[in-house]
Amino acid sequence: MDDSILKRSLKNFLDSDGKLTGYPSKYKLKILSLFYLASKFEPGKRYTEKEVNELLKLWHTFDDWAMLRRDLFDNYFLGRKTDGSFYWLEERQPSLQDFKLELP
Repeated sequence: MDDSILKRSLKNFLDSDGKLTGYPSKYKLKILSLFYLASKFEPGKRYTEKEVNELLKLWHTFDDWAMLRRDLFDNYFLGRKTDGSFYWLEERQPSLQDFKLELP
C-alpha cells in the first residue's frame, strides 16, 4: 500500500517524525496502522522477537510494542516460527479487501 496514502489517512495519529502517537480505536484506522508498521519491515529478513520489538519502538510513542507485534502476527502481516524464535514479513501481505475495507 502506498505510504503517502497511509500517512494521509493516519495524519491524526502520526507525529512529525512519522511515529504512531496512539493506536486508533476505529477498526479501519487500526488496520491502516498495521499496514503502516508492516511497511517498516524488510521483505525476506528474519527478525528475532527483540529485533521486532526494537523496530516497533522506533515507529510508535505509546510503548506497547508487544500488542503491536501480536496484532501484526494475528492479522498476517508477520509470520512467526512456532517456537517464537524468529519473525518475518509475510511474502503475501493482506489487502484492504481481506479486511473488507476500502480507501475513499
